[in-house]
Amino acid sequence: MENIADKKKAIFESTLCLIREHGFHGAPMSLIAKNACVAAGTIYHYFNSKDQLINEMYVYNKSKIIHVVKEALAEDNAFKDKFFKIWMSLYGFYTGHPNVLIFFEQYINSPYNQEKKPDVLQERPLHDFFADGIDSGLMKPTKLDILLVLFAGSVSAAAKLHSFGHINLNQADLINIIEILWDGIATTPTEENKISLK
Repeated sequence: MENIADKKKAIFESTLCLIREHGFHGAPMSLIAKNACVAAGTIYHYFNSKDQLINEMYVYNKSKIIHVVKEALAEDNAFKDKFFKIWMSLYGFYTGHPNVLIFFEQYINSPYNQEKKPDVLQERPLHDFFADGIDSGLMKPTKLDILLVLFAGSVSAAAKLHSFGHINLNQADLINIIEILWDGIATTPTEENKISLK
């Protein structure tokens, strides 16, 4: 994952907070610089425009998500265990960084997303993991985009319930969500390979 300067990180964090509170239009470069505690001219040292800032921030945070997925996939586990690990790891990331979750949702549906990029979770390596699951017969032969939407939607919805809905989801609740999701897309019943509480 790319290492970036502390000032650039501060600008990203400032932007995330302002976008969450006021949306894209309520986050002018001057206010971003002020909240990041950097000089107004400093922000233009890193970014020529707000468009560049927003798009680079998307790429930077997308790289964090890809890193989370890669770490989960690196463990030598069975396919279903990896499925569980990826879901829990992403949930942990989003609940630990709720501003990133809100930013992704706003970015995907905003004019900044000129290339109409799909949800960040449709990027590789998650895309390849699901494709392998279908090819190996472990997951139902469903259109790949549908499976990715179901997976990504359940992670983000659960994270939003935890972060913004003030609903306490314990470990058993989270596992139950994953089991229900797995039962809907897998070719083998959950009872044959029950996830254990950890």
